[in-house]
Amino acid sequence: MDRRDFLKAIALTGVAMIIKPGGTMDLLAQSVTDPATGGKTDLIAVMGGEPDAMFRKAIAEMGGMKKFVKAGAKVAVKPNIGWDKTPELAGNTNPKLIAEIVKQCLAAGAKEVAVFDHTCDDWIKCYKNSGIEDAAKTAGAKVVPAHEESYYRDISLPHGKILKNAKVHRAILDSDVWINVPVLKHHGGANLTISMKNLMGIVWDRGAFHRDDLQQCIADICTLQKKPALNVVDAYRVMKTNGPRGQSADDVVLAKGLFVSPDIVAVDTAATKFFNQIREMPMESVGHLANGQALNIGTTDLDKLNVKRIKL
Repeated sequence: MDRRDFLKAIALTGVAMIIKPGGTMDLLAQSVTDPATGGKTDLIAVMGGEPDAMFRKAIAEMGGMKKFVKAGAKVAVKPNIGWDKTPELAGNTNPKLIAEIVKQCLAAGAKEVAVFDHTCDDWIKCYKNSGIEDAAKTAGAKVVPAHEESYYRDISLPHGKILKNAKVHRAILDSDVWINVPVLKHHGGANLTISMKNLMGIVWDRGAFHRDDLQQCIADICTLQKKPALNVVDAYRVMKTNGPRGQSADDVVLAKGLFVSPDIVAVDTAATKFFNQIREMPMESVGHLANGQALNIGTTDLDKLNVKRIKL
């Protein structure tokens, strides 16, 4: 796919008039040809489909869910369910994507799949009105609460610069593998919230991040020993302004994108480049990306990776 074809693909999503040259076009022009990696794909970018269809294609290109979820495994899936918003307002991860991930995990032989988030609004309303509770249960998952401190256990973060310990939800700590599924959107404090910031929803004391250096604390929590096996960035609908809560449908762009990688810094870097095609957001303003690379959590240098782009 050349840049002209990609622009046509973007036009199908209804956002062609605000997409700028460069950035994502360069990202998606890369191919998986480096013999040094044996053809291994480090990051998948999919454009132009429904959330479930894009994930099916992406996980197949990554080698299938069985590569990440073994038979009999206990799996935790961590979406963003932070806000009492319907899917159309893009405050939370798309429920169709969560349902498909749950189905893929169970088809791979998972013993159980638990879905949760430490919400900002009332958790019952968030779970219900986001559509995620019904979608996850229908797909076969358990939807577990996260609104009481008793659900969390203390862990240490010896490699964190500011955040040295945290109380992490037992669904993560007791899982064999977990999958991080954020939505890409604007954030008034961190500028963007994607995969790295989504880890704030696995801890009890979210306020600790805001009391100190938010950008550093976001990177620090990502030094957690049990890292997500996959980071799946939902960019189907993107909240371009007034995040993280949003005010109306005017804040939302139908972008029809998906980014998948085990590298949490790389996938957020790719998603940030994509966001820049919708609204200017300098990479340096999303400080936790560079902080994460400095802590050796992942890389912001996408040129070092094999990136595969797919148009549906």
